[in-house]
Order: sequence, then C-alpha cells, then structure tokens
Amino acid sequence: MESLLTHWLGPLDAVVAASLLPLAVWILLSGIDDLVVLFAFLYGWAYRGKPPPQASARQPAEPLMAIFVPCWQEHAVIGDMLTHNLSAIRYRRYHFFVGAYPNDQKTVQAIQRVETRHDNVHLSLCPHDGPTSKADCLNWIYQRMLLYEEQHGLHFDLVLLHDAEDLIHPEELDRIAAYAGDYDMIQLPVLALPTPLRDLTHGLYCDDFAESHTKDMNARQVLGGFIPSAGVGTAYSRTALERLAAAESNRLFEPGCLTEDYEIGFRIRQLGLRQIFVPLELGSELPVATREFFPRTLRSAVRQRSRWITGISLQSWERHGWRGGWRQLYWLWRDRKGLVGNPASLLSNILFGYGLLTWLAAQATGAPWGLASAVTTTAMVKILALTLTLQLIHLGVRMACVARIYGPPFALGVPVRLLYGNLLNSVATGMALWRYALARLRHQPLVWVKTEHAYPSRAALLPHKRPLGEILVGSGYLTAEELDRARATKPAGVLLGHHLVQCGLLSEEELYEALSLQLGIDLGVIDPEQVPRQVARALPAHIVREWNVLPVRIESGNMYLVSPNPPNDELQRALRRHTRLEIRVQLVTPSHFRRLAESLL
Repeated sequence: MESLLTHWLGPLDAVVAASLLPLAVWILLSGIDDLVVLFAFLYGWAYRGKPPPQASARQPAEPLMAIFVPCWQEHAVIGDMLTHNLSAIRYRRYHFFVGAYPNDQKTVQAIQRVETRHDNVHLSLCPHDGPTSKADCLNWIYQRMLLYEEQHGLHFDLVLLHDAEDLIHPEELDRIAAYAGDYDMIQLPVLALPTPLRDLTHGLYCDDFAESHTKDMNARQVLGGFIPSAGVGTAYSRTALERLAAAESNRLFEPGCLTEDYEIGFRIRQLGLRQIFVPLELGSELPVATREFFPRTLRSAVRQRSRWITGISLQSWERHGWRGGWRQLYWLWRDRKGLVGNPASLLSNILFGYGLLTWLAAQATGAPWGLASAVTTTAMVKILALTLTLQLIHLGVRMACVARIYGPPFALGVPVRLLYGNLLNSVATGMALWRYALARLRHQPLVWVKTEHAYPSRAALLPHKRPLGEILVGSGYLTAEELDRARATKPAGVLLGHHLVQCGLLSEEELYEALSLQLGIDLGVIDPEQVPRQVARALPAHIVREWNVLPVRIESGNMYLVSPNPPNDELQRALRRHTRLEIRVQLVTPSHFRRLAESLL
C-alpha cells in the first residue's frame, strides 16, 4: 500500500508542494489588504462617527425626485414593484420613470397598467429594440424626464436609481433628501432579503452585502476612495447629472459599460463632486436600505457575477488603466484583485482538501506523508500560520456582520457559504475572462446580460407597508386624537379598521379607500349586469365561499377577481389548483361583495 501511494501520489505531491509557497504568499498579501480595510472601518466607527442626518439649508425641505427603473423582460415583477412601492413610500414629491423597449410588449403593458392608475408613473419607451445595455436604457429614461419637465413646467432636483425587483424603504427618500444639499451622489445600503439556510446561493448574497455595506463601503469613505454606485438606492443631484452630460456628449451613463453604476461613481469622483455612503443603521424597525431578492440558482448567480467582474475588473481596467492618486489606485487594486483572488481561493480549498486526505491516508497506512517536507519547514509553517490567522479574522468579521443583520443562527452558515462562494466566483471569473476575450477578438460589444428577477411574496412586503393609522390621519379621515382614543378602546383581537367603523369614526367606504392606499390595490365598484354568469362561476363554489373571491373578468390571460380581503400567498396557492390564468385582485367593500355574490351566484 505504501509503494502504491508513493507511485500514484508522488508526482502530484511534487506539483502541490511547488504551488504552496506562491499561493500562500498571495493569500497572505490579500489577507493583509483585508486587514487594512478592517482597521479603516474600525477607525471610522470609533472616531469619525456618522454624518449628521439633518436637512441642509442649501436644499429644499422636500426636493422633487425622479426614480428611474430600467426594464428588460420584467413583466413578471415590475407591476408588483411599482404598486407596492407607491403604497409604501412616505415621501410626497416623487415620480417613477420606467424604461422599456418596443420589442418587450409584455413589460410595456405591465407598466401601462400601473401608469393608467397613478399620475406619477410614466413609461419611458426607448426608441429602438432591446436589449442594449442598462446604461443605454437609463439614458433614454433621462431624456423622457427632460421632456416631461418641459411639458409640465417642473424641475426634478434629484434622480434616484432602482431596479425592477427592489423593495424601497418607506423612509429612503426622506433620508436622501437630508443629505442632498451637501452631496452630489448619495448611496444608501443594499441588503438581500433573508431566505432559508438551505438556499446557499442567495445566502451568499446575504453574506456579501452584509459585509460590504457594513464594513467595506464605510472603509472606502474613511480612506478617501471613490464611492461606486450599487446600481440601486443611489441618488444623483441635477448638478452631477448635468456635468456628467456635458463631459460625455450628453451621455449620463456609458452605454458600452456593463457596470454603469460602478463607472458613474468613478466619473463623479473624477469631476470633483462630493459622494457619501450613508451608514447602515439598525434599530427597532427595519434598516433603511434597499431590499431585494438576488439570484437563487448557481447558473443565474454566475451570469450576474460574470457581468460584475467583466465591468468592474476588465472594462474599468481597459477604460481607466491605473491612474489617480494612491487612494484611487488602492481601491482599483481592491476592485480588480478578484481576477486572481477568486481562482486562488478555490485552489487553496482544493489543495487543503488534498493535503488533508493524503495525510489521513498516510496515517491509516503508515506511509510517509508526501507533503511533509513542503509544510514542515520553518518559513512555510510561519507563512501558513499567518495566513490561517488572517483567514480566521476575516471569517469572524464576516460572521459578525451577518449576525448583526440576519441573526446568529444564519451567521453559523457563513463558513459553508464561503467555500461555496469560492467555487461560484471562480466559475464567474473564468466566464467573464472568456466572454471578454471573445468579444474583443470578434470586435463585438458586450451586451446587457439579463439576470432573472423575482419579487418578494406578500409575507416579505408586509413590514414595508405604511401603517393604516398613519394613512388615515395623513389623508384627513381622522385626527391624531381620534386615532389615539380608538387605539386605547380597541378590544383585543379586533382589527383597528373594523373598530373605527364600529365606533362610527369611519364609513366602510372610507376604510376601504385607506386600505387601498396601504396595500396598493385598486378599490372598485362592479356593476353585476356587466359580469357574465359563466365568468362569475369560473371557480368552484367552495373556493368562492372559503376565500371570499368572485371572478368578474377574464382577459388577456388574466382572471380578475374582487374580494373584501387583501390577497395573500395562501389564496394564490389555492387558486393555482383550479386555474392557470394570472390572478389579479381588486378590493371591494364587504357589503358590495355580498350584493355581487347574491346577484351572480
């Protein structure tokens, strides 16, 4: 057995032994680099504190904001995204400008359905077919905003970027307004929504953004590096946009760049404009951050990360080289070192596994361990000890960042997800290098690599809804004193809205008008004469009775239902067993629902 191990593993042991020193030196340098970022973050946290979140005297109390949302094949999520955020945002002065392409009619129609109901939602149709790049789509959205300003005599003070899968925090626009007078680019934190522990791919995004937007982005600010936009939750002043347009032939966003968010952060710094990353704050409520679902499969994550690597590491290198002061060069190095670091991390995992398995085999057979001479020299032992120490520090910091946001049980999965991430990032790096080289050899542009998006379920959306009481007082249905008295007298187990109706403070119609605003669901009155009986009876009678739903229209692959109850995930699952049509729910008051049911069933 000993001779067999020597025969088969001897040549491989020699290769592994030769690889250990250069790999260990690289990991050591990268670990020291990570330690610099950690110390910078700790310095900023301990001594610099947080920028004051009060509104600047140089900025109107409520600047008018335009929210840009570029879309390509987002028909499955864009309607829910707009409807939810329109009902959740507490800020008053804002408009959505949603970009789409003429050859993506499903997305266009989904946007138009919301546009017809809300006068602050505007379709921004690109003049050519897609997909091009996200930057190109954003440039045309900007032109649509300028046209809207001319037609309506308005002037937008800020432009805010979001994607079609984003949950916008109700206080996000207020937070941005507080910094707008002093900064030309404002980046709020971005966090992945929590998913089960078994969901390794999405869990990796939870870990990455928890660490990056807790530690790394704040360290950039302390060390004076440029702040890259995260692509969402980023606001720009009109001064910044006009200077960007003047510098680049009216192109705000570089159409040929796959990571226009990173690029624009670099360009804004080059123009001498002020940037800020607003620190992540956790309190009793949800953190003020953009929340979203990221890719949840290996394939989709590799696609997205290969685009990030192509844009941040390769295109940026090609466009800007290695120029700027030492602060700039340091962060360029940080942003690009993954080209080597990602494969090196995977290789270190493989070599560690190989070393462990061969050591166990040697112990079991009594044969000498082939790597003993490579790892027992004094120099190698010291280097390996240092690299292990640095890796454990990094792992501990990452787990602390994750535990702060998602809780200690979720943080226990960080080591497993880190190993998985090394594999995912290495594959993405290889794909990015291959696609970039192929595009350059063929003299072809790099196009927008589509990432599949999913919008959160109702359970995830509920914490972001504005409280019903706030809507009732803000809309003038009640005074604050009446609301406080009603809360004090409300019996346990009775919903606030129903109690207000019972007390005579609200009519049923007024309550449902407020619920419609809170939930972002239309409130309607249906004429039973306009509902065909075969449509009203399209669902089994027990489903209608159990769930209080009634079909009133079937059109373009959609079944439109009315109900006095807000839709939930259980209802969707129950209906899926009886129809393949897309379900659309409209609110009606309980009394109106009873009259409809009596007339049609």
